[in-house]
Amino acid sequence: MKVFTLQEANELLTTVRPKLQQIRDFYASIATFREAAHEAAAAAELGGGGMEGGSNYVRVLYELGKITTELHELGVQLKDYTRGLIDFPTMREGRVILLCWQLGEGEEIEWWHEIEDGFAGRKPL
Repeated sequence: MKVFTLQEANELLTTVRPKLQQIRDFYASIATFREAAHEAAAAAELGGGGMEGGSNYVRVLYELGKITTELHELGVQLKDYTRGLIDFPTMREGRVILLCWQLGEGEEIEWWHEIEDGFAGRKPL
């Protein structure tokens, strides 16, 4: 687990923000394929299968996985695809806490929470 300083996390937002927007867009796109994918999966169990737009669906899944992996490799914890909610582990008073940020918030991180509290337990820095 990578541990960030507040400055490091804030500097990384410029890299992470467009990735989160892409993830949110890809996730919304996946929702448009969901019913057709379920029908194709059910048909595949009976020896049929395939779906209109299947190659686009696979491409979107691939790109979503690729960007998610990139975030993970940076040490960023993706918590919610649709909201673009992320956490950055950091140290506070000798324990790990999470700096918390989501798309639509300011240019810098303003919130943190204990690991077990999650988003509902956010507190201002």
